[in-house]
Parts: sequence; structure tokens; C-alpha cells
Amino acid sequence: MTTQERKQMDELGYVRLDHFLTPAYLDGLRDRVEELFEAEGENAGAEFRKEENTRRLANLVDKGKLFQEMVVMPEILERVEAVLGPDFKLSSLNARSANPYSDSGQPLHADMGLVADERGYAICNTVWLLDDFTSENGALRIVPGSHRWKKLPQQVLADAEAAHPDEELVTGAAGTVIVMNAHMWHGGTANRTGRNRRALHGFYSRNDIPQQQYQKALLRSETLASLTPLQRKVLAIDDPLNDTLSSKVTRQSGFLK
Repeated sequence: MTTQERKQMDELGYVRLDHFLTPAYLDGLRDRVEELFEAEGENAGAEFRKEENTRRLANLVDKGKLFQEMVVMPEILERVEAVLGPDFKLSSLNARSANPYSDSGQPLHADMGLVADERGYAICNTVWLLDDFTSENGALRIVPGSHRWKKLPQQVLADAEAAHPDEELVTGAAGTVIVMNAHMWHGGTANRTGRNRRALHGFYSRNDIPQQQYQKALLRSETLASLTPLQRKVLAIDDPLNDTLSSKVTRQSGFLK
């Protein structure tokens, strides 16, 4: 991670890794995601929450080796650590596909409805572009620097769904990964094109924060048995504190109810 990247993460709240995924890995993720959408049908994403005008998948670590590999890639973990420090875990791995010709987007929000606390930043999200993000197909909008404000958009904005004067649209080519401080205000936009706009969201949190999806309880025994030591650590499989925290609270979101 470069000095410039660290400065940008600190000041703006995000960095981007353009063309991070190889074409073969990208195709593998796309194929597997579509297989899961087909197989799960109306129940797709039921482990978390459904969202109007989107297709969702959840609990992806349990659904393929490619997903297990991506959450521990060193380049990603290094940038997550730049936000959270060394003590962090995967909170959830989901897919979100914005439906074609949809006029709905997301309100500006901070993930899990959290602001930075006395220990610092607690949450970091990674957005893996499975399709090109354009100004028309539901790209991510962000308000750079808002992670420093220690306020939620719902607390200060009359309309969190309206355009913000300081917001920017994050566009990019498929295979790009965006790593962002998830306290930064952000949200998806409407997909006005005729094709789905797909992305994966690998969400990490500090070790003292409950997981969005309690990995240990969701993973099948065969998946648990196949994990490497690093994967077990990142998933907090052998962490008693996480067992206490995450077994009590599940399916937390910054805007989905």
C-alpha cells in the first residue's frame, strides 16, 4: 500500500484497485453468482435481508472456494488494516445486483449505522465490481471525507435519498475493487440500463463489533473443515469474544429494515 493510498484513505475515505481481478477469476465469480441466483430463486439473500429492485445473495463464504479465497487476499487485508488496525474480522460477504430499468437507489448511509468511536474506525467495506460501474447503471455514490464527521446522514439530512452537494459517483471497469471506510456516507444509485449491475461486498469490522452475519453459525461443517488457518482467523471462527457478540445480534444494516 503506497503512501498516497494511505493519505487518500485517511482524508477521503476510500482507495481503488483498478483491474485487480484477473479475467479468469472475474469470470469465475460472475458464473458462480449467476448459478446461485438461479438456484436460490426467491430465497436468494434470505440469510441477510432483501432489497427492492435488486437481487441479493448472502453467506457467500459458504458457497464456493472463490469466495473463501477473496476475503483473505493480502492486498485487500492490508488496506482493511489501514482503516481498522490489526484486530479485525470479516463481518459478511454478500452480492448485490441492481435490476435493469429501476428508478430506485439507496439512501446515503453508514454501514451498520455506526460512527467512529473512542477507539477509532470500526467498519470497512470492499466493493468488487463484477460489471462496469457507469453513471447510468447504478454505480456507488459517496461523500468523501464524511467518515470523519462522526454523524449519520439520517441525523443531519432532510432527505438521505436526495443528491448531496459533495457527493461523487464511483465508476470503473469490471474487476476493480473499491476499499472504503464504511463510516463514509455512501449508497447505490438507480440502474437505468437494460442489464443487471452486479457487485460483491466484503464487509469487515473491528473485533469488538458483532458480525453482520455470524459466520461460525452459518457455515456448514464441510466448509469449516476446509478453511485455512488464515481464513479461520479472518472469519473469527475460534474467537470466543465473537461468539459472545455475534450470537446475540444478527443481520444488521445501515438502512435495510
